[in-house]
Amino acid sequence: MVVISQVIGHRVTGLYVGANNVRRFFPRRMTQIEIQLDHLRIECGLGPAFWRDRPEIDDPRLCLWLESKQRNGNGHAPPPMELTPSGNDSFILGLAKSENASSHFDEAGDFNEDPRLDD
Repeated sequence: MVVISQVIGHRVTGLYVGANNVRRFFPRRMTQIEIQLDHLRIECGLGPAFWRDRPEIDDPRLCLWLESKQRNGNGHAPPPMELTPSGNDSFILGLAKSENASSHFDEAGDFNEDPRLDD
């Protein structure tokens, strides 16, 4: 699934998953998930707001990793990321392949959460 960093100014505040991806990939019984970031594995909690009105993951270690990926980019919008299920409550996060990510952004470069585009 294609996801994107939540950014305020130059600070990453979380990973925006989107309501459609939450419904599709995250059973409500999940209270935490494991995410593999390159060679690092972290556990991130999922609070009630994740399913209600704030479909993002906001772990400090995740934000630091996302900021490092953003710094390696061209300084424009955060690069689209791909969150791939890899087992029970486990995911791998990495840069999205351009062909998977391009359809998730409109002409202005804004993230499009169209349910027909979920990967």
